[in-house]
Amino acid sequence: MTDDQTRTALLEAVGAGFEAQVALTAELTSFASLRGEEAPAQDFMARQMQARGLDVDRFRIDLDRIRHLPGFSPVHVNYDNAWNVVGTRRATAPTGKSLILNGHIDVVPEGPLEMWTSPPYAPRRDGDWLYGRGVGDMKAGLVACLAALDAIDRAGFAPAADICVQSVVEEECTGNGALACLERGYRADAVLIPEPLHECLIRAQIGVIWFRVRVQGVPVHVADAGEGANAIMAAYQVIQALKGLEADWNARKADDPDYADVPHPINLNVGKIAGGDWASSVPSWCEFDVRVAIFPGQQIADAKAEIEDRISRAARDIPFLRNNPPQVSYNGFEAEGYRLEQAEAPVAALSAAHEAVFGGKLDTVASTATTDARFFGLYGKMPALVYGPKAERIHGFDERVDLVSLRKVTQSMVLFIAQWCGLHPRDDG
Repeated sequence: MTDDQTRTALLEAVGAGFEAQVALTAELTSFASLRGEEAPAQDFMARQMQARGLDVDRFRIDLDRIRHLPGFSPVHVNYDNAWNVVGTRRATAPTGKSLILNGHIDVVPEGPLEMWTSPPYAPRRDGDWLYGRGVGDMKAGLVACLAALDAIDRAGFAPAADICVQSVVEEECTGNGALACLERGYRADAVLIPEPLHECLIRAQIGVIWFRVRVQGVPVHVADAGEGANAIMAAYQVIQALKGLEADWNARKADDPDYADVPHPINLNVGKIAGGDWASSVPSWCEFDVRVAIFPGQQIADAKAEIEDRISRAARDIPFLRNNPPQVSYNGFEAEGYRLEQAEAPVAALSAAHEAVFGGKLDTVASTATTDARFFGLYGKMPALVYGPKAERIHGFDERVDLVSLRKVTQSMVLFIAQWCGLHPRDDG
């Protein structure tokens, strides 16, 4: 850890700039950076990086350059407006260890606006909470990356190693944004991702698969319903079979060292459904989209085979579907799980920083969500630490971030940078 005088100066520098950090977080949250609409927010991030003297690389994701790489998730949407922004501060004479600070700019849909207390893209501060879609997941963390550099500069220092700040797209649906940064050649001795982790460090995270099931039926007038085949009701039976698969996978948690004590690590969610054409016609089709988790080490191909087998077995119990099996397709997440391993040095530095700020031990968690850490850890062979502030209602209504927690986590990030990268007096010449 740095000496007491330097540490105090760094902590005070975060406090001195915190109101500006909150204001910047609110401004970034006002951008509705949904899938395919991230470019204005990325332009904003590029301007912020340029204002801080970072070398800015704003580039569009080229699917042809990444589709062959491990970790790529299949997509059937247009990428013409899918832009990443990376800002790099290079040390004049590097002596410390380099670092990537990574965060995602994309947010999930806000849902019915009438369910929000205040508009999701009109950030609202109430006491120690800041509200808005994406403010917790994860624009507060993304701005904290810049605020940490600001605080180091404000205290009169500069990092003694290269630091790269990445603002990526597609974290919420594929992770292809982070993969594109890897393909572009960005590497460092460690990665820090300030996702909203309630001031804990992820030691393991699940993988995720997205898939779609299409069920066919036979349309007839509802007066003769018994002569048709109701695709929506058949889809319900298939969903029940998939919930059985979820239960079977959860029973395997006893064999996993990180998830054995997690109550329900594997979650299967039917997140979208559509079907039928007319209220008085037996529906001839139904489609539903599913997100399911897998354990670290569970192979995606094996999981897909089990999913398809379970659907096939369910179809055999439905007369019409025996000869007209449901169609399964994959689009979006095909993410492996990830365990943080061989990361003793960066974990020790982050633990020391956290303890200096919070006065207690850094807790670790096995997460039932996924993050972009897998790309850096599994494919880039870089230790990827996921550690961020308290946030509530992410992906829900009235999403919010705890500002007291955000200030402390930013202070921890600054002390971590000081320990990991090293500092030297800022050269104002």
